[in-house]
Amino acid sequence: MRGEWRNWAGDQRCRPLAIERPASRDQLGAVVAGAAARGRTVRAAGSGHSFTGIALTDGVMLDLSRLDRVIAVDAETGRAKVEAGIVLGELNRRLDGLGLAFENLGDIDRQTLAGAISTGTHGTGARFRSISAQVEAVELVRPDGGSTEIGAGDELRAARVGLGALGIVYAVTVRTVPAYAIRRVDSPRPLARTLARLDELNEVNDHFELYVFPHTDVALCRESRRTAEPPRPPSRARTYAQEVALENWVGQLFALASRHLPAQTPRLARLASRGVGRSTKVDRSFRVFASERRIKFTEMEYAIPREAAREAIERVLAVAARPELRVGFPVEVRFAAADDALLSTSQGRETCYVAVHHDRKLDWEPYFRAVEEIMAEYSGRPHWGKRHFRGAASLAPLYPGWDRFRAVRDRLDPDRAFSNPYLDRVLG
Repeated sequence: MRGEWRNWAGDQRCRPLAIERPASRDQLGAVVAGAAARGRTVRAAGSGHSFTGIALTDGVMLDLSRLDRVIAVDAETGRAKVEAGIVLGELNRRLDGLGLAFENLGDIDRQTLAGAISTGTHGTGARFRSISAQVEAVELVRPDGGSTEIGAGDELRAARVGLGALGIVYAVTVRTVPAYAIRRVDSPRPLARTLARLDELNEVNDHFELYVFPHTDVALCRESRRTAEPPRPPSRARTYAQEVALENWVGQLFALASRHLPAQTPRLARLASRGVGRSTKVDRSFRVFASERRIKFTEMEYAIPREAAREAIERVLAVAARPELRVGFPVEVRFAAADDALLSTSQGRETCYVAVHHDRKLDWEPYFRAVEEIMAEYSGRPHWGKRHFRGAASLAPLYPGWDRFRAVRDRLDPDRAFSNPYLDRVLG
């Protein structure tokens, strides 16, 4: 019987014909070529942190976890070539040992490098671009099992956010910077004043984000700046109390209460927002960027023009406050600089990201559809690895490089050896 594969949240699953775990480029090529020869499609699953069906297949699934080596590092240029199956958290630790770091990261470090760039994973910081924008070259395995190094032009701009549609990523060359520390201050602020000061807060901080529980008037702000201060890692006990107990188990209890006592959701939201105090963390960048996530939820995130941020956030919060939707999770807001990847959600424009979450065991679809209608009015682009309901016909006009991406795909995978139903829907 076929083994079942599930994503991290447990709400995407499939039964591939086989799950292969190659340990070298040659083994990877042989698996891909063998599958193509038998007319089977191939997908790489990464660590399953996407909420969409992007990894699902009834063909051959690739688990790249054994491809986790740092192949080469040039200390002078900061270029590091790394096998694509390495998990970001482990790569961050290895780079730190070499005195290097990513320029910017997201708030989760459990994804594989290939998965993170393939879906356009980003962090926050109005002057900083996504992880994909830090990619200098990509080595792809073709349907015939051979490999191609892509390092320039439209092919690189396509491969930086490739959705797994161009080939199987074997290795990635990333541009790193000297390791650095960050001073992060978390604090509650009045929501109205925070929204009025979004431009200022993005200007004075290297990295700024905020969270807002529905039914409240408090913004939980996270302000980060690069610093020359020596890292002061918190004790294990403090880390557990703040990042595991408070941010996860308390949040889980709140979600459970919202599930079973929906009439109490507004009151519980106000209690949760008032219970968050000011805290400061000074540490290596990768340890500050990453947060511990143990609550299972489902999520949708949209990228909109930065100038529309305040209005869109206010409208989303109004939707989240509808009692029938039973929303017990905060709305998350982040920012990013424009980049040039053809299917990047930040392609060509300064961006605000608005993410909404819901209990995966409740009816999340009405909430997400209502938010998506709002985002569409701002030419919003959905995160490729998070829930959305869009198809190719509505997505194509949002991306000036759409036809150029399709042309690259036609050259690299004309027979669609790497396709699946999700790609058929979003790419056509």
